Amino acid sequence: MRDRYYSKVILFGEYSMIFDATALVIPLKRFSAQWQFPQSRNLASSLPSNQSLKQFCKYLSENQELSNLFDFQSFDKDLNGGLFLASNVPSGYGLGSSGALVAAVYDRYAIQKTEDYLQLKTCFGQMESYFHGSSSGIDPLQCYLGQPFRITPKGVQILSDEFLKKDIRICLIDTKIKSNTKPLVEHFKAQRETPEFLSRFQAAYSPNIKTCIETMISCDKDLFFKSLKQLAKGQLQFLRPMITDNTLDLFTSDYDFNFGVKISGSGGGGYVLGFTDEVDATSNLLRDFEVVWL
Repeated sequence: MRDRYYSKVILFGEYSMIFDATALVIPLKRFSAQWQFPQSRNLASSLPSNQSLKQFCKYLSENQELSNLFDFQSFDKDLNGGLFLASNVPSGYGLGSSGALVAAVYDRYAIQKTEDYLQLKTCFGQMESYFHGSSSGIDPLQCYLGQPFRITPKGVQILSDEFLKKDIRICLIDTKIKSNTKPLVEHFKAQRETPEFLSRFQAAYSPNIKTCIETMISCDKDLFFKSLKQLAKGQLQFLRPMITDNTLDLFTSDYDFNFGVKISGSGGGGYVLGFTDEVDATSNLLRDFEVVWL
């Protein structure tokens, strides 16, 4: 069992993965979650994570597809003993706060774990649906594996920790707004039921995601930033409700140096992802924002 479960960043593919397209995901070790017991048993009932875990345990035990996968006797015993998940992963920021919880529960209480990543993704998606109404399973898969990976309809490709070259720097731009994933995902799924939207999205948006991923991994800077610029336009066209008003200028402006942004997680708040090869110029551009460099 792991000591802790790291947060994650989906670099590319938040919404295109719903179509079983490619996504690129990395761990963010700045934030994490880990199991703990309280020093005082009386404190157990007042801990929000302990209470929410009891509700989650009830959901899993009543779900026909999940109820046979876990040791609920041990889970109940530990929860009654005050077990909680201590986490500093920001909630509503697209960094996998619920994903870390799902990964932790699976890791601790799954009766028989699978090493088939696509099976894991499906299981995690069913588990995380408790929090969001619908889930791809990508967030908890990353929190569980703790390694960078590219996922395609054919499988999961684990990448080395060094695959991110220093030529392309990534930063998190704080919108200071908490995101509510469920209504945004429901809105997108309603949109994709429209044949015209679906056709345009798959023809114009999904291929650009794939190009951004491939050029980031190969470190083809020129093509990467060109593709990133097209991606920002695509997010304005297809995912406008997911872009906060206070970051809209970052998506619509042209820059005289390599810099581009995209939503992170479900969008609608949390962090916006920024990419550049000129840190000083970008830091100056983002001086009014709170920025975390990866």
